[in-house]
Amino acid sequence: MSKRDNDEQKFFLVRADILPEAILKTAQAKDIISKGKVETVNQAVDKVGLSRSAFYKYRDGVFPLQDPLKGTIVSLSMLLEHRAGILSQVLNTIARANANILTINQNIPLQGVGHVTISVEIAQMSVSLDKLLKNLSDLAGVVKVELVGQA
Repeated sequence: MSKRDNDEQKFFLVRADILPEAILKTAQAKDIISKGKVETVNQAVDKVGLSRSAFYKYRDGVFPLQDPLKGTIVSLSMLLEHRAGILSQVLNTIARANANILTINQNIPLQGVGHVTISVEIAQMSVSLDKLLKNLSDLAGVVKVELVGQA
């Protein structure tokens, strides 16, 4: 999420019974795909009775809620300016949120910007995921922050 998109992207916890059918079926299709029960998106949408266009419309916005007792791992992708101390600030921000850093992958900076992917266990986090993303986005030297996965 970029700094200017930060105020636009919000997450909500919504009961499944009030969601439109297309969103529920998208979640079902994603679950079938992730568990390897089908090989293609076509097979998944056929199995749940959903159009491919509806699946592609909603797939990037539908995520299952994980049981907090099992722990939740998120992957964050970030673009950071190539300056001393920026990654340290990112790690300190995550630590202050009481999140547990599991992995850090960092690429060689190109044109003054480096790509970093961090996997974080958030089950014991003291702030919401939205707040953590905002705090990271607000750091000087952080160009972009995106939530790219959840396990």
